[in-house]
Amino acid sequence: MVIRCVVAGVDGSRASLKALDWAADEAVRRGVPLRLVHACPWERYERDVDDEGDPISIRAETRVLVAGALDRATRRRPEAVVSTEVLPEGAETALLGLAHDAPLLVVGSRGHGGFPGLLLGSVSLRVAARATYPVVVVPDVPLPDRPRGRVVLGVGDEAGAAVGFAVEEAGLRRAELHLVRGRHPDSHAAGAADAVPAGGSGGSAGAAGGLLIGAAGRDLPPGVTVHRHEATRRAAHALLEAGAEADLVVVGSVHRSGRTGLHLGPVSHALLHHAPCPVAVVPAD
Repeated sequence: MVIRCVVAGVDGSRASLKALDWAADEAVRRGVPLRLVHACPWERYERDVDDEGDPISIRAETRVLVAGALDRATRRRPEAVVSTEVLPEGAETALLGLAHDAPLLVVGSRGHGGFPGLLLGSVSLRVAARATYPVVVVPDVPLPDRPRGRVVLGVGDEAGAAVGFAVEEAGLRRAELHLVRGRHPDSHAAGAADAVPAGGSGGSAGAAGGLLIGAAGRDLPPGVTVHRHEATRRAAHALLEAGAEADLVVVGSVHRSGRTGLHLGPVSHALLHHAPCPVAVVPAD
């Protein structure tokens, strides 16, 4: 999967600032530019309005917000190549319109703004459900100062491109990669988790490593160890539990249509509401 830039959706909320920090670290980790994007539908109406000397205009407030986000990003990661952009559209439309830039979008789980729809269950969920690129939602909870060295991948029918994304993230972080597959409570209990170094073989763990190599289309990065967990709990519960010790949980998604439009599956939905760490939703190829 080609990712040409990391985009942080900023709106000045506490959650979006946490997302901004995560995005700055990720941009440096990947060696790609960081774009700070603020959506302001009122901007289209103020383009030709002279707001000089009016400190309470929407445009003036936007300038302060974006400048603050830029300052925060450059202070956190001075080596990052950072740009800012104000889009004269609603948040969902603006973010989905970035698809041609091959981004990794990072948003907070909650937000605020001058128009409705910036709470969890709205913009973040709708964008994650409709995006054709990976979306990372950063929860508004305390995150550890130091990496935990673990990436969790939800293994299921929707894994698809999520496998390659999780492999890449584990390699960039030099982290363990944990494959978690949930089971119905009535299924027979699984044994202890298995592990295999990158390129290793043998037993069920070797099969898990081989699955990853094949699905990712390339060898596992050096130093990445794969762990397989067959959980007796449902997938959402198993991934939430695994996420408590992870830097990132990765799940795949397919677009489902319902009476209210596109939406996420129950596992992704549960994770985005309750995960104790950032969650990456990666659309199927």
